[in-house]
Amino acid sequence: MTIAPPLLRILLTGSALVMAAAAAAQEASSSPPAPPPPVEAKPPPYEQRLIRLAEVLGSIHYLRNLCLSQPENGWRRSMEELIGKETAGEPERRERMTAAFNRGYRTFASVYTSCTASATLAEERYRAEGATLASEIIARFGN
Repeated sequence: MTIAPPLLRILLTGSALVMAAAAAAQEASSSPPAPPPPVEAKPPPYEQRLIRLAEVLGSIHYLRNLCLSQPENGWRRSMEELIGKETAGEPERRERMTAAFNRGYRTFASVYTSCTASATLAEERYRAEGATLASEIIARFGN
């Protein structure tokens, strides 16, 4: 029996593909499996309140320094301490909290360039909101 040249080429090409697939499968099974993707820890149940608190602290930091004759860094230092304690070993959470603080700061920096009565009122209201958030977090989730 004689095989026509085009059919012979098809059979040879098919055989080569089957052998290549078999070699790839054997190579894949002999190499170590890829490590599973890292699993991000589930955020604590108070995460959204904490993010809001970070944003409020950023706002207060900007507004206080805008309206005081002497700049103060107490609010920023408090935020740094909170981030350090709350996000140790969790860089994604650290980034989210830092971004929230910066967002609060920038929001008011884009609106107020000098201290006004409305800036003072906003700072007072944000301090009250921050105190409420901190109290809620401690009361509901504190030890």
